[in-house]
Amino acid sequence: MNLKYRKTIIAGNWKMNKTLTETKAFAEAIKPNLGRHKWCEVVLCVPGVNIAGAVKAFKDTRVSIGGETCHYEASGAYTGEVTAEMLKDVGAKYVIIGHSERRQYYNETDFTVNKKVKAALEAGLKPIVCVGESLEQRELGVTEELISYQVKTALSGLNENQVRRVVIAYEPIWAIGTGKTATAGQAGEVCTHIRSIIRKQFGARVARAVTIQYGGSMNAKNARELLAQPDIDGGLIGGASLKPDDFVAIINAANQ
Repeated sequence: MNLKYRKTIIAGNWKMNKTLTETKAFAEAIKPNLGRHKWCEVVLCVPGVNIAGAVKAFKDTRVSIGGETCHYEASGAYTGEVTAEMLKDVGAKYVIIGHSERRQYYNETDFTVNKKVKAALEAGLKPIVCVGESLEQRELGVTEELISYQVKTALSGLNENQVRRVVIAYEPIWAIGTGKTATAGQAGEVCTHIRSIIRKQFGARVARAVTIQYGGSMNAKNARELLAQPDIDGGLIGGASLKPDDFVAIINAANQ
């Protein structure tokens, strides 16, 4: 982390988990243990049907609520989809874009990711853009080339002020939900590479200001070591964000 230049963000990605009733119970369990978390921002990205309820449940805290995806169009015949403006209107402040599961199961591409980033920014949301390589790609030695392509495409057409509002989440696909985690060195190396890409495209000041998270199975045990890396500015947390004690432990690690 580098608190001098940028914000640390610990964000939970609940995926397709928790009913509204369970969301309210989670809020009641976690609120007494949140403290001030003065060194980081806490975000919970929840299923769309829970967003308004989550905003209400956390209204007296500094926890921000986000969506898990959005469509790139402002309206239209897209049954089952939600727009960025819809998320904003019910109180969301963030939205995850391009998660590997969205790419795998719902055919999202780097080009649709770029369109969604623009839609989110236009609506006033802060996009958390996921990038990452598969195990096969890492073993082929193309991690840096792939990450470069993903980051450049996601940020294509944005100006410097817009890029400052984007969060990049490095999620090696081989470490999502597998229990495997990149070493702190491996994760830090890729996050440093991501910052170098932004620096080349938008300059050093913008690159210093962009929050870059690590999201491959960060948990209560490894969070502190990962967050000690200078270019890892938080985490996009999956399974551990569903457990109040574990999520609080990660937040505490970011406040050291």
